[in-house]
Amino acid sequence: MELKATSLGKHLAQHPYNRVRLLTAGVEVKGDRHEYLIPFNQLIAINCKRGLVWGELEFVLPDDKVVRLHGTEWSETQRFYQHLDELWQKWSAEMSEVAAQVLHQQYGEIMRQLQQEKWFKRSDMKALQQNLSAAFSALPLPQARLEAFDHCREVWLQCKAWLEQGEARRHQRNSAFANHMLEKYADFFQQVESSPLNPSQARAVVNGEDSLLVLAGAGSGKTSVLVARAGWLLQRGEASEEQILLLAFGRKAAQEMDARIAERLHTDAISTRTFHALALHIIQQGSKKAPRVSELESDTGARQRLLIDSWQQQCREKKAQAKGWRDWLRDELQWEVPEGEYWQDERLAKRLASRLDRWLGLMRMHGGSQAEMIDSAPIEIRDLFAKRVKLMAPLLKAWKSALKAEEAVDFSGLIHQAINVLEKGRFISPWKHILVDEFQDISPQRAALLAALRRQNSQTSLYAVGDDWQAIYRFSGAEMTLTTAFAHHFGAADQCALDTTYRFNDRIGEIANRFVQQNPHQLAKPLNSLSKGDKKAVTLLADDQLEALLDKMSGYVQPQQRILVLARYHHLRPSILEKAATRWPKLAIDFMTIHASKGQQADYVVVLGLQQGKDGFPAVARESVMEAALLPQPEEYPDAEERRLLYVAMTRARHRVWLLFNKQEPSRFVDILKHLGVPAANRP
Repeated sequence: MELKATSLGKHLAQHPYNRVRLLTAGVEVKGDRHEYLIPFNQLIAINCKRGLVWGELEFVLPDDKVVRLHGTEWSETQRFYQHLDELWQKWSAEMSEVAAQVLHQQYGEIMRQLQQEKWFKRSDMKALQQNLSAAFSALPLPQARLEAFDHCREVWLQCKAWLEQGEARRHQRNSAFANHMLEKYADFFQQVESSPLNPSQARAVVNGEDSLLVLAGAGSGKTSVLVARAGWLLQRGEASEEQILLLAFGRKAAQEMDARIAERLHTDAISTRTFHALALHIIQQGSKKAPRVSELESDTGARQRLLIDSWQQQCREKKAQAKGWRDWLRDELQWEVPEGEYWQDERLAKRLASRLDRWLGLMRMHGGSQAEMIDSAPIEIRDLFAKRVKLMAPLLKAWKSALKAEEAVDFSGLIHQAINVLEKGRFISPWKHILVDEFQDISPQRAALLAALRRQNSQTSLYAVGDDWQAIYRFSGAEMTLTTAFAHHFGAADQCALDTTYRFNDRIGEIANRFVQQNPHQLAKPLNSLSKGDKKAVTLLADDQLEALLDKMSGYVQPQQRILVLARYHHLRPSILEKAATRWPKLAIDFMTIHASKGQQADYVVVLGLQQGKDGFPAVARESVMEAALLPQPEEYPDAEERRLLYVAMTRARHRVWLLFNKQEPSRFVDILKHLGVPAANRP
């Protein structure tokens, strides 16, 4: 059956199409120079319109595209339209049955997944949406028509919503799942730790995302969450003990975690490893040969003697090297360098030893060739850095020779070797769940080891617990963006926060939280306190008042209560503390650096040294070109890490914090704290 424009209509309309022919399941619209084949499965609507003289047929296609036929005789147009519409509607009714069957099948699969008693992961959602998209593309009807059919409408809208609002629906479903788990396993969450888990802790435990960052503020119970998470995986049968890998950054922290797990979960089959112990295990299993860690790693004195001996030999034997080192020490570090054979100066050598140790450590951590190190340095310092690397090269060679003679490896070499074993497939990871403590301290090298483990087993989840507000170890290679940009580095991820601190009162919390969050690069999170504190819970105090403060505290501080005196550097330990045992025998006073206090807590905290200049707080930037090239790039926000350091210091305290400042040269933090409402006192 065919419909044509009249001769006059064709002439006056001047339209590209002037006839239409009915096909088995579609129409063909043609003109003298154009033709358009429209199958029924691309047809959204057919409109028949009457103009002033002639008829008009309008074929509506997806994306608002319309094909029109003008200039046809009206009665013929009506007759053709009625026959076409009857055929199209009959075809549509048949196809809607097929579409309904497909849609109900898809919706049934969605319901089946939702009814499973498990976390609905992003990867689950991605697979579901891919299946929906594939099913939709295979439907015999255009999607725009599905709502017109009673047996398709509701199920189509439901499936479509999962495609368009997937993340919102995933969140809604997981929220309901978490509520159900907290109710069903209430006894577990009450008893797994010595104190019942609060709702935010319990929700962090049941979150089953492939990559999860748990932001655990100071005193919010991160260890409880890690222990409970391991217990939860066992309780639910999601993993055996051998499939759970717990990682900590230090041997002491690992031992403490093991003791806690043994006490609370009654198993010693889950062992917490350091990253170095993990690397050692991978190499042992993957090469059947146990590497030995060099004794130099645990003997700082021997390590530094080796480097100084090599440095002195280098300067003694090569004038160009001696001149290069002189320029480095004098021009960049601004040290006073003696004339003549300056490398023989014991005082200078002793001062340089720790620097050489540090610089060599950064080069070993990088692990690449010298050319790769230079290429990865910021372009503005690359040329100078290349000169420094050339001077350091003999020391690196001496270090490698010492390791070879000892038939041993260093810590950085362990991790590089372990990654190599994993990439060559000589070790297949047995771990389904990796739990990492203090994640904010992770370095790119350790992150690469985690990534290599997860490539070995694509089903491995990463459960990272940390606090970017307490990221204070950039100087040892930690990179904060591995936490703040977690999803970028470790794949699509969920993030949750432990919202209650059990350590400090709300006044300490208010000041510390507002102070650290002035840096926009820090992740915002709630951290509420259970106890109230008055306005004097954080006080600025003149730095000549330490003795008077301790005198006053001796009158009310109880013997079992702890006082922490903290400073930016160990050599700032006040001499008055030498006589503390006899002057204030009932006071339990400990002194340590702020870095060393991480993980500690006390009833009262005294922070020393809020001053400008040498030994100031915030510290004056002292990085050489070696640190600038080999450490992660610092944030642009001024004193970002020093702010976090003061945050760590303040949040060690349960009841009160005194911040001792120099009245003549106060730290720039003092004004900031005053603007936050911290009172300043001349005496305690």
